[in-house]
Amino acid sequence: MDTLYMQRFRVFRAAQLWNSLHISLVFLISATQLSLSASNLIEVLSGKENNYLIMSKGLDHETLNENVKNVQYAVRGELYLRASELQKEGKKIIFTNVGNPHALGQKPLSFPRQVVALCQAPFLLDDPNVGLVFPADAIARAKHYLSLTSGGLGAYSDSRGLPGIRKEVAEFIERRDGYSSDPELIFLTDGASKGVMQMLNTMIRGEKDGILVPVPQYPLYSAAIALCGGSLVPYYLEESANWGLDVNNLRQSVAQARTNGITVKAMVIINPGNPTGQCLSIEDLQELLRFCSREKLVLLADEVYQQNVYQDERPFISSRKVLMDMGTPISKDVQLVSFHTVSKGYWGECGQRGGYFEMTNIPAESVDEIYKVASISLSPNVPGQIFLGLMVNPPKPGDISYQKFVQESKTILESLRKRAHIMTNGFNSCRNVVCNFTEGAMYSFPQIRLPPKAIEVAKMAGKVPDVYYCLKLLEATGISTVPGSGFGQKEGVFHLRTTILPAEEDMPAIMDSFKKFNDAFMEQYEDQRGYSRM
Repeated sequence: MDTLYMQRFRVFRAAQLWNSLHISLVFLISATQLSLSASNLIEVLSGKENNYLIMSKGLDHETLNENVKNVQYAVRGELYLRASELQKEGKKIIFTNVGNPHALGQKPLSFPRQVVALCQAPFLLDDPNVGLVFPADAIARAKHYLSLTSGGLGAYSDSRGLPGIRKEVAEFIERRDGYSSDPELIFLTDGASKGVMQMLNTMIRGEKDGILVPVPQYPLYSAAIALCGGSLVPYYLEESANWGLDVNNLRQSVAQARTNGITVKAMVIINPGNPTGQCLSIEDLQELLRFCSREKLVLLADEVYQQNVYQDERPFISSRKVLMDMGTPISKDVQLVSFHTVSKGYWGECGQRGGYFEMTNIPAESVDEIYKVASISLSPNVPGQIFLGLMVNPPKPGDISYQKFVQESKTILESLRKRAHIMTNGFNSCRNVVCNFTEGAMYSFPQIRLPPKAIEVAKMAGKVPDVYYCLKLLEATGISTVPGSGFGQKEGVFHLRTTILPAEEDMPAIMDSFKKFNDAFMEQYEDQRGYSRM
């Protein structure tokens, strides 16, 4: 007969093997029960003798999907959590970590809110005094959108979105680009992010599928790729060239990935850029499209900031227009998915969750699969769809609400342009800080040239150096930013991202506060050994 020690060892070893299937076993075996036969041990391990084992539960942390645990999202990461704690303690926090315009004081546009208010409360349309409160064109538009639904805003729509609003999106694209668009290839989504995640989930089969992503990048992409179990393939933007593209770097990135056994399936561009704020030229886009054609890559064009342009040299031009302008064969070859939203621009309706994606040159069978998966969620939210319809089909000249709509939107964009200059100039006035001008989007991404001593202190504290800097900034000033490491950056170079969204009248004081902190920080840690540089 085996010794008591050997019996315990065998039971322990069996538990170890079973644990490799992510099932945690705790054996409660008395001294007399250790004389188990082989068949009894199998029963214990199979769970037939439940009084011998306790299994982990499905949502215990050790049993979760590893892809979920691998996800990182810096915009709502350590800095944001610390800012929330300080806010609860009574400290005034300026949340510049996320592009959330209304949270920082941007006023909603009147016309879309009037229309959606009437759609949400359609009984108001029957009130004889409704015309005293709402303009006639808002009333007419509310009736139009309600007529497109099968039962008002509380009823599901088609899983691709309401056909009438998809038609409005197609007409907007045709006006913008000069080429017709097919509503059947337009899917409305709960914000652009949901569309991005849907497309990545459709393409990524496993860790050997890669997606080319610009670095610095918006962490939606790294997080979604990780969640889908794929591989992020970085291509670096050139900070010294105003965050420009380097096609040689693109080629090297693809070649290196393929050497590592990665099938590169798609390339992401963000235009205007997040977090870097650059606007791509026609020549840039042509080069990218030729590259995608040669390498057989899907181009995922994140164009959610197309209204946010603060210079005149490079106005926004869509990837789709450039592709169509290039003509055949390339215009029929490159697979393109373009994204837009109501969350940015002068709308800033982040909480409404309205967006769309349009597919170009995607095979019909693939479109059917995408539709099938969209159907699992039944319907994108209907109020968000109506906001989207209003964005792509705003008041026209001659409409009662036109002048007010133009004035409101113009005021917002002009103020954003001023704030982009105030913030860029403010950063460049600071010690050891350099910042490219924010040509578009909603962010500044200054480089912080940290002294070696500060880097050493950060590492001793167990922090990435730019995280350490941003935490100190937060605690000293209440300004909540995002460390550049959350977006990706070259080794030994450090940045932070902040929105340009605080109110224009508050911006000088915010930049003065930043400068005071930064210059004192640099004075504290500076020595003669040089700094982190581009």
